[in-house]
This record gives sequence, structure tokens and C-alpha cells, in this order.
Amino acid sequence: MSIYKDYLKQIEERKEKGLHPQPIDGAELLSKIIEQIKDLDHEYREDSLNFFIYNVLPGTTSAAGVKAKFLKEIILGESVVKEITPAFALEQLSHMKGGPSVAVLLDVALGSDVALAKQAAEVLKTQVFLYEADTARLEEALNNGSAIAKDIIESYAKAEFFTKLPEIEEEIQVVTYIAGVGDISTDLLSPGGDAHSRSDRELHGQCMFEHNKDMQNELLALKEQHPDKRVMLIAEKGTMGVGSSRMSGVNNVALWTGVPFSKYVPFINFAPVIAGTNGIAPIFLTTVGVTGGIGLDLKNWVKQKDADGNTIVDADGEPILKQMYSVATGTVLTINTKEKKLYHDKVELKDISAAFTPQKMEFMKAGGSYAVVFGKKLQTFASKVLGVDVVPVYAPSKEITIEGQGLTAVEKIFNRNAVGTSGATLHAGSYVRAEVNIVGSQDTTGLMTSQELEMMAATVISPIVDGAYQSGCHTASVWDDKSKANIPRLMSFMNDFGLITGRDPKGKYFPMTDVIHKVLNDITVGDWDIIIGGDSHTRMSKGVAFGADSGTVALALATGEASMPIPESVKVTFKGQMKSYMDFRDVVHATQSQMLKQFGGENVFQGRVIEVHIGTLTADEAFTFTDWTAEMKAKASICISEDETLIESLEIAKGRIQIMIDKGMDNAKGVLKGLVDKAETRITELKTGIKPSLRPDANAKYHAEVVIDLDEIAEPMIADPDVNNDDVSKRYTHDNIRPLSYYGGVKKVDLGFVGSCMVHKGDMKILAQMLKNVEAQKGKVEFKAPLVVAPPTYNIVDELKAEGDWDVLVKYSGFEFDDNAPKGLARTKYENMLYLERPGCNLCMGNQEKAEPGDTVMATSTRLFQGRVVKDTGEKKGESLLSSTPVVVLSTILGRTPTMAEYEAAVDGIVLTKFKPSTKQLVK
Repeated sequence: MSIYKDYLKQIEERKEKGLHPQPIDGAELLSKIIEQIKDLDHEYREDSLNFFIYNVLPGTTSAAGVKAKFLKEIILGESVVKEITPAFALEQLSHMKGGPSVAVLLDVALGSDVALAKQAAEVLKTQVFLYEADTARLEEALNNGSAIAKDIIESYAKAEFFTKLPEIEEEIQVVTYIAGVGDISTDLLSPGGDAHSRSDRELHGQCMFEHNKDMQNELLALKEQHPDKRVMLIAEKGTMGVGSSRMSGVNNVALWTGVPFSKYVPFINFAPVIAGTNGIAPIFLTTVGVTGGIGLDLKNWVKQKDADGNTIVDADGEPILKQMYSVATGTVLTINTKEKKLYHDKVELKDISAAFTPQKMEFMKAGGSYAVVFGKKLQTFASKVLGVDVVPVYAPSKEITIEGQGLTAVEKIFNRNAVGTSGATLHAGSYVRAEVNIVGSQDTTGLMTSQELEMMAATVISPIVDGAYQSGCHTASVWDDKSKANIPRLMSFMNDFGLITGRDPKGKYFPMTDVIHKVLNDITVGDWDIIIGGDSHTRMSKGVAFGADSGTVALALATGEASMPIPESVKVTFKGQMKSYMDFRDVVHATQSQMLKQFGGENVFQGRVIEVHIGTLTADEAFTFTDWTAEMKAKASICISEDETLIESLEIAKGRIQIMIDKGMDNAKGVLKGLVDKAETRITELKTGIKPSLRPDANAKYHAEVVIDLDEIAEPMIADPDVNNDDVSKRYTHDNIRPLSYYGGVKKVDLGFVGSCMVHKGDMKILAQMLKNVEAQKGKVEFKAPLVVAPPTYNIVDELKAEGDWDVLVKYSGFEFDDNAPKGLARTKYENMLYLERPGCNLCMGNQEKAEPGDTVMATSTRLFQGRVVKDTGEKKGESLLSSTPVVVLSTILGRTPTMAEYEAAVDGIVLTKFKPSTKQLVK
């Protein structure tokens, strides 16, 4: 059977699922289609024409290269297709977004046929995805006297590719749709269990609202009732998009409610309108901007205050909310983009200026942030070549300088890495283009990142990026057919692009499934670095890291830059002393709890950088704090360390990077060796005092300052999803922190999970010692609930084996992972025993394995959202309670939450943490 017949068979299979033909990205299939187009009598000629014109992915896909070549033949008259005139061929090229299409346009524009050259030049003037090879051709032609090249470059210098675009509508009418009450996780929009289908946008669209067909049909009905309006998806009494950046979630919203990007490129929509009573989660809001969308902070419910300005609370101590205006499903609202206000029946409801900053409006006009980033670079190139000043076409980067005010840590990092600024000292609120040092891509969004790179015509990593890593951690627990089809292809693409990859396409080193955040934490060797990663938990203990969508990751890989406002910061310091039986995870939870108490229930961390003066904790333990800040809804977190602590962390990083080198993971450019060298240089700077560790200025200004009293932490703390709260909006938030005694030692626990990015080697050693303690106290270790353990990295497993702890874990386990025979199917039932799983994310992701429906899970994870780790049953809601390793382990041995006496006995003699607040001044 031919490849085309295979495609027809696939089309029939998709039709049964209500799907259209899958967009074509392969050269072999498109070559066959072109062959059939050339055969005027071919039975499939008409279908082939439609596939060629309307169903080929753009950019640098192999199919795009074949399409561009054939269109060039048509333009030059070498091939004649009556349905595709040369003018239509040029129009097709204009929608192909760079790469081979730009190369063809340049061939024609710089060719000998003057008439065709002028037509191609007009198309080129609309393009922005040009790379060095393209601009070098134009510059060379200009230097050789080409009038066409001069005309094109002059157009670029004026940024006509942007200025000639239609302006944003002054009024945008929307009809509301309440997607849920309370915080809405991105899992609702793009479930983790459907990660395998994210690169097939139409197929993935079927999982919207977690496959809830009733909700999908309601949305369709709303669109049908209001064909002239856009649907605005809302999180009522909550925040939209918590938990992750999830580009696939925005893609799904855009697919259902947005605007088609091109009539020649299927299933790629942009400009969704998304809102929340408490706004959009910071990392998700960035993703909305990537697609030129609108994200609104509605504030339609507000906390009531008394005469003294204090929050009024009910009998349960919960703030009493008042509805300021209704956004019930079906409400028609008007967004005025000029006045930047929200209206209902001409009555002003809310100032929405924050959603319509000059930069965001540029994204909306250009159809997304990529076009703006590349447009600025192209205009800069053209102006430099012509020897003229850059015409102020784009909104100037907002620069805020406050005389006499010092800098926070994040302000210092952005000032160090900023490009294209006036040179003034910049404070929070300034909009900055900044160079990125480290980039991370993970495997369930990586396929989308590779697609984004293809569609922006990028072929190689930016030379200014110090290092980049592609992980295999999100699909580590089950090596199923979907993984076998997707992951090797992803690793090959990223390896060729210039990333260090967890899996070697050539098979020279053993496939690694290390958790991406842990790897990035090791390869980040600069405390002044900026890190961008394709996961919300891209939070490093060195530098400042931002979780990002797959598109922003692609942009960082291709350009070495990211653009964003410098965030405000909240300073967190510690006082008092930890009790010997407390784990550092309890400090993390107590930080959230004490902050909310200090600020009357207001989360001052949301959307800001948490500058944590952690001082004495090395990278692994400090990461536990920064990792959790994603769930605190913070934009990012920065650890302020003593010089000696930073040196220790860098030595650990050097050792782990060297292990990667020894395994054969470095590439021809010696990226990993370069990181070791960078770490050594930084260590020398610290030891000699030439450049101390990053410190904020003593007179820096913070949005708020929080002091955590360690003396107040008297017992383990648990983040509880509170699944049965009568107020739906209070369920599944990370703000509900309870002490262990709340549960009275009687709450049944059905499964425990020690793993994900929130644990480190110390947690594994604690687990081993606890098992020995329990055996010594009771004569044997018997599990009354399953305990799933997934170490974050292979390095940790190797170190545990060398130190004897792994043997202890194996002794008490009923299952040990085998890389030579990885699981091919997800486990659905668990026995009451210890499972030693392959390093990776495991249950935390919820995309492969889950707990049994309705279970109460005690986990070290970060995810307590509905359906993520455990689904509901008709009789019982699944619960994912989050706690420290000792609490999880003991809960599975007892089959219930422990009492304080049982807990203290189980951890007797174990050093859970050595954390003591720094006594040094961690300011400059």
C-alpha cells in the first residue's frame, strides 16, 4: 500500500472519531500528493490539490520544504497547475511563516525576472521570521547594488510588516461561559492524561473540559447563539490556569473560541479571551499573550471590609465576598480596547488596563508575541544595515527608574541581562528584553515546542544560550506505544537542534528519565542567570527561573531572549529555630500559612517573585522551597545564599554535570564542559571575594515583607484539597494548610507517594532510615497502604546504591523498576507494598499512572487538583493531600494519618533537616 493510501486509511479512521484529516508534515507524503496533482487524470487529483493548499503545516517541516519548492516551480513557470497561479503560489508562500518559504521568496525576489521579483518583494515585506542566513542574503544583495533588496530592507527598517497590519477592534463583544467555580487548573483545559495528543491539535481539542461533552456542547450552543461575539472562558470566584503554563490548554481554548490564524493552515487558532475573578495565573497569562489573547482580572467578587479596613469573615473564618457584577454564562459584555474598560449594557464594570498594556496590544495586533519579537530583531537589522536610527514603531520598553531606591535580587538580574534598554537602572514594572542563559524542555510539551520551532523556521539553538536540556521525565513511568512513537522522535529533533537530551538518538548512552527541574537546577551554575523552562515548576535555587509555555520555550531556544515586565518582589526571612522532628517541607507549608495569616487571607505572593533569604541551604534543599512557589501562584522565586553555601551548591552541580559528561551526554559544542568551566569561574570569584553571591540592596523596595517564625511550626503541616467544602471555590486550593493533629490520627490513607521534583536524595535516605526504625520498633515493616516511590534522578539512585540506602529500600519493596524491561502499561491496581519506580515524575503528572479512583492519597507531590493524581468515583471524591516524606511513609505503614506521638517515634534519631536561618546580612 502506498503512503497516500495509508493516509486515506488514516482519514477514514479519524472520520469515525469526528476528526478531519491530520495536517501533513512529512515530505514523502506531500511529494506523492504533488505527483498526483501533476497527473491531470489522476483519480485523487482534486483531493490532492485540497491537501496541498489547505492541509500542510508551515515553517521548517519537511513537508513545508517540499511545498515551497513546488510553489517556486509554479511561480517560475517550470510547472503549470491551472488551479494555482503564480500569484496564488506567492500568497501560499506568505502563509508559510519562514524557513524554506522565505528562501524561495528570496530566490525569486533576487532573481532576474523583474516583474516576479517585485511581486515576491511585496510578499517578503510582510514576513518577519527571517534568520541570519536570510538577512545575510539581503545584505549581500544590497551591497551588490540590488534595488529590490534595498526596497525590502527599507520596508523592514520602517517595520511595515507591523504598521500595515489592521488595528485592534475598538470594541470586542464577548459572551461569558463559566468553566468552573474556584481555581481552574490547566488540567481542565488540557488533561495530563491526554499529553500524548497535544501535537495533534484537533484530536487534543476533544479533551477540552476533561472530555466533558455536555460542557463542550454548551460552548458550541453559545457560539451558535452569538455568532458575532467571542466566547470568554471564566473561572468564577477563582484564578484561571493554575498549576502550569500549558500551551496546549490555551491552544484548546483558542481552537474552541478563537480566531483562525490562516485559512491555509488548519486547527491553529489565536486570540482567545480568558478571565478569572482572581485573574489568570502568572505563567498561564504569559501563554495567553503568546497567542495574542486577552486575559482579564475581573474582580467581580470582592472581600468585605469593616470600618477599620479589616476583612469581614464568617463563622469558619472565611472572608465574606460580595458580588460586584454578574458574569453568569450567557452574559454579553463589551471590551473597549481604547478606553480599556469592561462594559455591560453601556454600564462600566471594570478598568482592564492591565490587560491592554502597549506590549500586550502589540501581541494582539501581530497575532502573538513571536511576530513582535522577530519583528523588532528584523527592524534592528535593517536599520543597522542602512545606517539609520531605529524608527520608534513599537511601544518603547517601559523603563521605571526610582532615584535613590536600591534593587531587589530580580531587579539586579534583569538589569544585568537586559538588552536594548537606555542603560538606566530599571526597577519593577519596567518591560525588559533579557538574554536567557538556560532553557529546559520537557517531554509532554516538547513535541509542541518542536512544532513551534518548525513554525518559526528555527533550525539551531541560539549561540547565546549557555545550555539547554530536553527531558524524558513526564513519560517516565510507562514506556507505552504512545511514548515509543513520540519520545524518540522528539529526542532526535532536539538533539539535532542543539539541546542535551535525556535520550540519545544514537543510543550511545543509557536513556535517562531524570526530572527536568532537577537537571536544570544542576546545570544552572550562575546565580545571575535567567532560566526558561517548559513547566510551571521551573524554579531554581540559583538565578531566577520562569515556567513557560512551549512557545516561549521555543522562542528562548531560537533567539536566546525572553521579554517580560520585571516583577515585584516579596521578601521572605526566617527567625526562630526548627524543632528536630520537623522536615523542611513543613517550613514550606508554614510559609504559605503564615503569609496568609499575616495578610488577612490575601496571597501577596501571587504574580510576584518570592525573594527567600534562605542563606544556609544548599541547592537540593533550597529547591524544595522554590519548587513549591509555583503552587503559591508566584511568578518566580530567588534564593539568597551565603557565599559558602553557594560554593557548596556549585561544587555539587559540577560533579553532577561531570557525571553527564562521563555518560557521553555532551555534544560537539561541549555545552556541558562549558557549564563546568562557568561553575569553576564562579567558585573562584566567590572564594577570592571578587564577586560575592547575589544580594539585594539594603534599600530595595518590596511589595511586602514576610517573616516566618520557625518556633511556631510545632507539628507537620499538610496542604489539603478540602474536597467536601460547601463552598466549591475553596476546594483544591493550596491555601488550605492544616497541622497533622487536625486529622486526629484517624483519617484513612489509601496510597502514599514519595517522589516528583519536591524530593531529593535526603528524602530517600529519610525513607530508608524510617523503615529501619519501624522494623526496630515493631519487629517488621508491614504496609497497610501502597507506597509508590519515584526518585527524581538516576544520580540519586546511584548515590543511594553506593551508600547502601538503596539496598534497604529494595529489602522492603515488592517492586523494583527494571530499565531493561520498563512497564508497558499503566498500573491500575496497587497492593499494600513498597513500589520502587523508575526516576521521573510518576503520579505527580497524572498523564500515565494514577491512584485508584476515589483514593485518599498522601503525597510529597505538588499537585492536589481535582483528577490530577486521583480521579473521583460516584461515591467518593479522590483526595491528594500534600506533606513531607516522613508523614507519607508513616501514613502508608499505618494506613491512616499518624498521631504526633507515632510520628515522633518514627523519626527518632533521623536528621530531617539542618536548616537554621542565616545570621549574616544577606543584603549589599
